[in-house]
Amino acid sequence: MQTGRVEWVTPDIRRILAPNPSPMTGPGTNTYILGQGKGVVVVDPGPADPQHIDAVLAALGAETVAAIVVTHAHKDHSAAAPLLSARAAAPILAFGDARSGRSAVMQRLAAEGLVGGGEGVDDGFRPDRLLTDGDVLDSGGKGLRVIHTPGHMGGHICLGFGDVLLSGDHAMSWASSLISPPDGDMADYMASLARLASEQWSLMLPGHGAAVQDPAARLHALIRHRKEREAEVLRVLHSGPSDPLRLTAQIYHDTPTALRPAAQRNILAHLIDLSERKVITYNDPPGPQTIFTRSDIA
Repeated sequence: MQTGRVEWVTPDIRRILAPNPSPMTGPGTNTYILGQGKGVVVVDPGPADPQHIDAVLAALGAETVAAIVVTHAHKDHSAAAPLLSARAAAPILAFGDARSGRSAVMQRLAAEGLVGGGEGVDDGFRPDRLLTDGDVLDSGGKGLRVIHTPGHMGGHICLGFGDVLLSGDHAMSWASSLISPPDGDMADYMASLARLASEQWSLMLPGHGAAVQDPAARLHALIRHRKEREAEVLRVLHSGPSDPLRLTAQIYHDTPTALRPAAQRNILAHLIDLSERKVITYNDPPGPQTIFTRSDIA
């Protein structure tokens, strides 16, 4: 994929890669244009980069935009929405702002002082219209189904365009998703993965990276990966109590330094999920140095 170039991934879906490569975004954010002609839908306009917005508008030409749909309020997906909205005269649609959809557990932990890990949350994001699970939008004469998939963020949505799944950051081809409490919730993430895996998809188009030609295999692989990580956490805790910082060093010892902070947030997400299921316990508010203990050896 080349930055700014229009790539047709299906006869009615175009992809434009934003110029924001990084360890967390891979080659960059994928912006998708669904449909052709009058009333197309733009999904995830990307970072607030005027060059990328110019590329999207050039791809549209004389076509009109019915809506700009944002899968979730991370800046690499949502920050360009106001710019594109103003230039294309189109409303911004999303599940909500950056705090929408949080589970009761994450709301409680946030109230107790748990903060995120600085993953680029777009705190100023405000959609013009709220979407709910099961909504169907028209995109160039073809239905676009909204699927609420909390996990990566509470307000994350995926989109079903016929039998093509636009998976945002919930499921990608090149990496597993970041789950960073209190914005992300591991229990919700696993439930949403299972929900997506229960449907038949011919193609999966993620927010970052290449298209997935076998969505079922990839979704099941992501479920298996998270279960294996959970088992690793429990295995290390069998040797004695530990904290997310030390667990990350032991479990992600081969992970590049730039990705260690994200790995630590994923470990914390697993620990919180396990504690809510009464498999492990902790005393202090959860954080990088909170001590977690297996319930069966406490």
